[in-house]
Amino acid sequence: MNPQLPDLSRSRLALGLGCDRGTAFAALDQAIDAALTLIGAERNQIAVMATIDRKADELGLIELAAHYQWPVYYYSAAQLAQVTVSQPSETVRHYMQTPSVSAAAALLAAHAGANNTALQLEKYRWRAASGHHVTVSIAAMTVE
Repeated sequence: MNPQLPDLSRSRLALGLGCDRGTAFAALDQAIDAALTLIGAERNQIAVMATIDRKADELGLIELAAHYQWPVYYYSAAQLAQVTVSQPSETVRHYMQTPSVSAAAALLAAHAGANNTALQLEKYRWRAASGHHVTVSIAAMTVE
């Protein structure tokens, strides 16, 4: 275990995702792999996945959740906007009416509320070979 990384061995993780329209399953999967590697976590620790309700019809996200059998939480822009994050995005605010999708969704799904220390990875940006952008955030859900 890398001593610089937090010990996630007793944690389940909430995965927050944002992506461009039309992002394929493979691109999402690669982005998640890269994000998990950054924090020294494994895919089997992911307990839930979350995003904005506008993505409820996004095929790549639907396929991802079905493939891994992850429950998906969809939050409204108003719900996401109530979560304070350290890296808000004006671009996301312009298009989604909230300053954060992935980080805010991860925190809400982890039941962390305003506890930003639950974020193990606030905002990992991935650009797929297709040109689609994916943003991954990961929050710890402590196992009791």
